Amino acid sequence: MLRALTGALRLPRPWRPLQTRSCASDGAAGDPEIQVRVLAGPDQGITEILMNRPSARNALGNVLVSELLEALARLREDQQVRVLLFRSGVKGVFCAGADLKEREQMSEAEVGIFVQRLRGLMNEIAAFPAPTIAAMDGFALGGGLELALACDLRVAASSAVMGLIETTRGLLPGAGGTQRLPRCLGVALAKELIFTGRRLSGAQAQALGLVNHTVPQNEEGNAAYHRARALAQEILPQAPIAVRLGKVAIDRGMDVDIASGMAIEGICYAQPRIGLLQTISSLEA
Repeated sequence: MLRALTGALRLPRPWRPLQTRSCASDGAAGDPEIQVRVLAGPDQGITEILMNRPSARNALGNVLVSELLEALARLREDQQVRVLLFRSGVKGVFCAGADLKEREQMSEAEVGIFVQRLRGLMNEIAAFPAPTIAAMDGFALGGGLELALACDLRVAASSAVMGLIETTRGLLPGAGGTQRLPRCLGVALAKELIFTGRRLSGAQAQALGLVNHTVPQNEEGNAAYHRARALAQEILPQAPIAVRLGKVAIDRGMDVDIASGMAIEGICYAQPRIGLLQTISSLEA
């Protein structure tokens, strides 16, 4: 286990910071469906991924998934990214879930491939080395909530509506919802929400512990974004390597017994003090 862990703990190599730009997958027609924004000034270190597919309420189709995967692949190598924030450019919506209209045009084999890619996207978000925050200013249903669950932190506006509603449509949450929701809320409550397909308001979600913060919505419809940005600003002054290793220690430790978790914490604790290479050498000796 220690060899696998040290591989996962390798910090990304320095890389040229991304400039503010749009991101489109190869062969995608029309306007890009996400934008990557690198903030400056007092927000330097915060990078935003803006989902902007208004015609489909940010539904997760092939193009949007491809663009998100492409952006994550590049951003994970950029150590200038201290916090990654997911937000929507569509008022009243965070992400409406998987694009079921697009899915209806797929063969059974194509559906299977797409669901695997969708699950892979959520795993990439969860494994992103820097802290991730979902700013939920509107509907986050099905895959939209699964995307938020893959993030480390979640902020919701009072007007937000969220839920794993797949069972109301004859489906099962297939992009991590059955695994991440019980890890977030506990098994019994997660089962209740998935079995019933219940929708929650932002306030209800905070009461259950599904989101970290809920704020009253404003006229612009971006109150959760502003609170998420303020939360990111609290993270910025902290030591970046320590923050990243803290994330690894928590995430890895949650999947093992407490004794193994303490060993993982010890490995992470040692790295900023004695250096990554020396740690790996001592473990593999």
